[in-house]
Amino acid sequence: MPETVRRTRYEEFTEYVNDRGPTLLRIARSLAGNHSDAEDLLQAALLKTFFAWDRITNPRARDGYVRRAMVNTQISEWRRNRLEIYPTDDIPEQRVDDPTARSDLADVVNRAISRLPDRQRQILCLRYYSDLTEAQIADRLGVSIGTVKSTVSRAVGKLRDDADLVIERTTA
Repeated sequence: MPETVRRTRYEEFTEYVNDRGPTLLRIARSLAGNHSDAEDLLQAALLKTFFAWDRITNPRARDGYVRRAMVNTQISEWRRNRLEIYPTDDIPEQRVDDPTARSDLADVVNRAISRLPDRQRQILCLRYYSDLTEAQIADRLGVSIGTVKSTVSRAVGKLRDDADLVIERTTA
């Protein structure tokens, strides 16, 4: 009977960060708004996660713990920054970009993705949101790599031809 070797928390945590780091960084970017702030946010969340690593008994709960730590850290940062803004009677003369354009585009893309067939939507989410390789997706879904590639190609083609996205690309 082979003897199982218990890895240290440092080894487990390092492997987790190496595996999930790019995906977690994308989540942090969506919260922070820019790359450098996202790296700082992820680093703070990973530090909190490392200190709680032994309490997270279910490996599936790790991503949720890190995401919650990022959200809580970002909310605290927003609250700290909010105190630095003081009201004034003089409105500065400067052009302000409309922040709703980004959320409107995200909404249009989400609706376009929701119109895709289930298999195409599932594979797109695994490929681009979870950042899995084609081989990992094929293994997870029990299909060939060629099926994954062709499904992604068809789904992206449908998104390119989606009327709402075509309108959004021409107006942006």
